Amino acid sequence: MDLVVEAVVEELAVKQALFENFDEICKPGAILATTTSSLPVIECAQATSRPSDVVGLHFFNPAPVMKLVEVVHTVSTSPQTLATARAVTSKLDKHPVVCRDRSGFIVNALLFPYLNDAVKMLEANYASADDIDAAMKVGCGYPMGPFELLDVVGLDVSLAIERELYLEFREPGFAPTPLLEHLVTAGYVGRKAGRGFRTYAPRA
Repeated sequence: MDLVVEAVVEELAVKQALFENFDEICKPGAILATTTSSLPVIECAQATSRPSDVVGLHFFNPAPVMKLVEVVHTVSTSPQTLATARAVTSKLDKHPVVCRDRSGFIVNALLFPYLNDAVKMLEANYASADDIDAAMKVGCGYPMGPFELLDVVGLDVSLAIERELYLEFREPGFAPTPLLEHLVTAGYVGRKAGRGFRTYAPRA
């Protein structure tokens, strides 16, 4: 059994072009996996001549530390492909969870509406970022507050995920907040840029 896992930039056109090439460079029967966190896996599958071999494997960052992997099957994924992908992630000492192909899968579909609501709360001057983060850590036992998490994930990545959720479900609550849009436009995309919802000291 051969398994190819792509981890290119989170842009559908780039991933589709790569999956088209997989038909030429990967032998028949090889499982073709995408690590997308929000894009439709079926869109990658349809770029190939063998959609039954395509599956999503969403590893969580940092991958060497985080145990969770979302194993995503489309309407075209074969049962054998799904079973093999799940078995492989288990052998990697990960914790696989299986879900269908929908925007956000399991974790991001639940997580990002919550993060979006936190930004709305800040935007409305309901509470400060520090107090919102503290409330969720102390009150709910979360390891990071929403703004800490957004800055770690990257506001640009978060915005892309929220846009995908809104595009698929069209629920008003999924629409990204103007504040998040403006921060990304300004280049304040989180820790990696030195500024997001908070400002960070340059790395030594």
